[in-house]
Amino acid sequence: MSDHLVKVSDLQIGFKNEEGELIPAVRGLSFTLGREKLGIVGESGSGKSLTGRALLGVLPPNAVVSASHLSFENTDLLTAPSAELRKLRGLKMGMILQDPKYSLNPIMKVGNQIIEAIQVSNKISKAKAKKAVFDILEAVKIRDVKRVYKQYPHEVSGGMAQRIMIAMMLVRKPDLLIADEPTSALDVTVQESVLDILDNLVDERNMGLIFISHDLNLVSRFCDRVLVMYSGQVVEELVASKLHDAKHPYTRGLINCMPTLNGSLEPLPVLKRDPSWLGAAQIGSGK
Repeated sequence: MSDHLVKVSDLQIGFKNEEGELIPAVRGLSFTLGREKLGIVGESGSGKSLTGRALLGVLPPNAVVSASHLSFENTDLLTAPSAELRKLRGLKMGMILQDPKYSLNPIMKVGNQIIEAIQVSNKISKAKAKKAVFDILEAVKIRDVKRVYKQYPHEVSGGMAQRIMIAMMLVRKPDLLIADEPTSALDVTVQESVLDILDNLVDERNMGLIFISHDLNLVSRFCDRVLVMYSGQVVEELVASKLHDAKHPYTRGLINCMPTLNGSLEPLPVLKRDPSWLGAAQIGSGK
């Protein structure tokens, strides 16, 4: 059996315009994921979120997807029946979206939403499901879980809502979790708490985590490996702790555009792009 949870080879994602022309969005993407924390960074529109959604099979109907290989554990995600893919999404794979206010049902209480997530694929009593909800809310460091259980999403803070979303994904104990900008809307204190939760759960549950972010500093200290995406391609792969030693001019440009507390008061540099980057091979090493 392979040590890889996920294997992606030559993933292509495109969308047809009104004239029927296929516009590429992800171009020849290849990577593997074990039971580790893999960061994916790049500008908006670089294909990070599309990659995560392709693995889950939740791209819009007009997406055109192909790959030499696209698998999760021993399942071919390109040829598996839709019923099998739904089962994988319910039990083995989960995704935390960027803004919980668009993902949580505003007219359902928090506890009922998590119970629904449990009972979709587990035939257990409501009493047992309720206890599972309390346990998972405590695991994501929410206090007074009985009160939160009865609240509606608008009654909790943004940081708590994000932790509730994490709880909904983790209550089924997935082997793969895709976190799409899970901390971008949180203050620093809450952000650190959420990262600690994810880090502990990856270790305790032996999960694989794909962490999508714009924050290079955060990824460099939180993840094990990092892929740098530009215009739908991976232009560089590195050990995350070595991200600031990157060689590719695009990665260097992203790093140089980041503000620092003790940096110059001059305007930040504008990233200058080179057409040759689209044909660039991956450099660096995540091994």
